[in-house]
Amino acid sequence: MSFFVFLVKCLWEYNLLNLNKKMKIENLTLSFWNKIVLKDINTEIKTWEFAFVIGKSGSWKTSFIRSIIWDLKPKKGEIILNDENSLYYKKNDKFLSNYRKKIWVVFQDYKLLESKTVYENVAFWMEVCWYSNTEIKHRVPNILKQVGLLLKKDKSIFEISGWEKQRVTIARALVNEPDLIIWDEPTGNLDPETADTIMELFEDLNKLWKTIIIATHDKNLVDKYKKRVITFKDKEIFSDLNPWIYNL
Repeated sequence: MSFFVFLVKCLWEYNLLNLNKKMKIENLTLSFWNKIVLKDINTEIKTWEFAFVIGKSGSWKTSFIRSIIWDLKPKKGEIILNDENSLYYKKNDKFLSNYRKKIWVVFQDYKLLESKTVYENVAFWMEVCWYSNTEIKHRVPNILKQVGLLLKKDKSIFEISGWEKQRVTIARALVNEPDLIIWDEPTGNLDPETADTIMELFEDLNKLWKTIIIATHDKNLVDKYKKRVITFKDKEIFSDLNPWIYNL
């Protein structure tokens, strides 16, 4: 990281450039069929943070993620963006559209188009966002090179490994240049060496000013990388520490 980039990042982080970008979650309560699954969640995600979200199965981590991406409206509470914009109330369609373009969330089902090649899978997401053919032809190879898949651009999804499929998903995420990348269990089926490789990629993205949130059960991963850990337990945030270890 150059000194200039480091300086700008520090100024932004300490709010000296008056760019107070963050996501403030206030008294968030989520429910299904009138059954409360998370209650009075209060936390804050700052720009350029790297955080793990952990909790036992059934702790509703994924529901928390869905609320962040405007996929699950809270029963009570609010998500405030940059100290002014309400995510769930007093919004308009233009604001919501712009917000969603800056977030990419990947659940355990990658939803790749198996009838298409690696290149076509990434290009497709630019096509549906109305990018021009010129932009697609320029950007897709660059993104595939960034994630180490340029030499496999013409391979079908059937011909690549599970780790390479994850890299295709990361390439799709980078197409729209999101500010926030959320990944649900990225290393669930990977060997330790490959898990380290994907974490190195996430750390590189974080250094490029991307906010990273990873939901995981991987204790070794959390303990090794010493990032912020948001722990869900008994429908609440049990702890929120930075940096810390897996504490379940």
